[in-house]
Amino acid sequence: MRILLLVHGFNSLSQRLHTELRERGHELSVEFDINDAVTREAVLLFDPDLVLAPFLKRAIPEDVWRTRRCLVVHPGPPGDRGPSSLDWAILDNETNWGVTLLQAEAEFDAGPVWAWRAFPLRDAAKSSIYRHEVTDAAVECVLETIRRLEDGLGPLDDVSRRGRCRPAARQQDRSVDWLHDDTATVLRKIRSAEGLPGLRDSWYGRELFLHDPRPAPGHRGKPGEALAQSGPAICRATRDGAIWIGHLRDPHAVHAFKLPATRVLADEVAELPRIAPDAANGYREIRYRKSGRVGILSFDFYNGAMGTEQCERLLRALQRSLSDPTRVLVLAGGSEYWSNGIHLNRIEAAASPADESWANINAMDDLAEALIRSTGKLTVAAVGENAGAGGVFLARATDRVWLRDGVVLSPHYKDMGNLYGSEFWTYLLPRAAGAGNASRIAEQRLPMGAAEACSLGLADARFGLSRAAFLDAVVMEAAALADSPDYHDTLAAKRARLARDEASKPLAEYRREELERMRVNFYGFDPSYHVARYNFVRKIPKSRTPVTLAQHRRDRALPRRRAS
Repeated sequence: MRILLLVHGFNSLSQRLHTELRERGHELSVEFDINDAVTREAVLLFDPDLVLAPFLKRAIPEDVWRTRRCLVVHPGPPGDRGPSSLDWAILDNETNWGVTLLQAEAEFDAGPVWAWRAFPLRDAAKSSIYRHEVTDAAVECVLETIRRLEDGLGPLDDVSRRGRCRPAARQQDRSVDWLHDDTATVLRKIRSAEGLPGLRDSWYGRELFLHDPRPAPGHRGKPGEALAQSGPAICRATRDGAIWIGHLRDPHAVHAFKLPATRVLADEVAELPRIAPDAANGYREIRYRKSGRVGILSFDFYNGAMGTEQCERLLRALQRSLSDPTRVLVLAGGSEYWSNGIHLNRIEAAASPADESWANINAMDDLAEALIRSTGKLTVAAVGENAGAGGVFLARATDRVWLRDGVVLSPHYKDMGNLYGSEFWTYLLPRAAGAGNASRIAEQRLPMGAAEACSLGLADARFGLSRAAFLDAVVMEAAALADSPDYHDTLAAKRARLARDEASKPLAEYRREELERMRVNFYGFDPSYHVARYNFVRKIPKSRTPVTLAQHRRDRALPRRRAS
């Protein structure tokens, strides 16, 4: 089928649908929902069999949905309507929720139902539920509907619509009463607004938006008061305990985007007790545990972004893990993302974004190099969540890259102002994928799923398992690797290959060449990277759809040949 994805932004759900549908042989194109005229033009140019809207903020034009089959993903069960479905589900402490695929009609969220899925509602942030349960359910609904369309079937006719229409959730609907709300309620309210805009609150006499809340067991104090700081986070007391608030947004600041809480309130919390990052009673981002001969190193950085200090801290943890008497080290990433590379928000807020970019990419390179040179044991990247840019190549710096089916990889840098990229990708990619596939991966600006990543050599294996079972399966496979009678031969082959590669072209030379190109991105005459980063961190909507996504606009973008 020819399927047009009509999206507000190319987010995790849109990317997952794009990869799943492409892998099944469908022809995909993407259009950003900028205005009705652009939507009409996209439909005219691409002539789709189906218009699929995974996430929209506006209605599809009537002349489009009347002449084309248009399906809309709604993050709620049948009958639920309104723009804040997940917000209300979290605020109301629902235990089960769902996703419905509806046909677009004049009335929002009221058209015929083509498919729907139910799921248990986790105690988690709205953005996490959207990225996990909603995305998984939406993919199932879309695939089921396409099968129904191919079989000549119509919408479901026996759907019970028990939901209701709810208005947009307002800040006053979830404002925190620090004196009376217990910890569970505070977490639920902040999590209901996770993403944008966040939960508005008054702290130290300032209007701030709260993000990234986590329980802080063992801490207590006067409700509403700040108790301690740890890494990026501030501990704040509730009626019956405390929570960590990892990130804040000050809408009145020069840098009015999400930043570490301890940076936004640096002066106000300067005298608070400091708890070491990753301590048992602190804001833990990095954890290490062992299972027999296998070590598991997790690094749960907010939104997968890895700033300079976080990379340095992870490097120290990596070095300790590599010196531990285990045979295989599994890098498990985080619960929301494996890694998305350098921390663009921290870079944008730095006194010199160019200098911080340079420091951050060098810290990422140090991590990648430590993995490449880890000849004392085997290493595995267990990529159970999405990864992007430098995070993909950090994973490829390990000996084995194992993916969970359903993850989306975005191994390209170019959409960030034509950034060249580092993390030894010019060494790692041809070594793993071959020259031809390496060029294809580097030039393609599209996300890819686990199957495509394995077929191209970007990853080595994939597991069709749930999130909960994935890491357990990886640890079992890693244990088998550790206990293999060929283990020492495999390790010897690893050392020999690195020695041959170094003799042919030293790692230092790859790093120097990549960083020369990166220096031009950071300090050169072309400001594209700085402009793209500025727009990205401030969530400035795109004024057009990139032709890399909009297949229907590619021919128009190609230069015309002059007549000879």
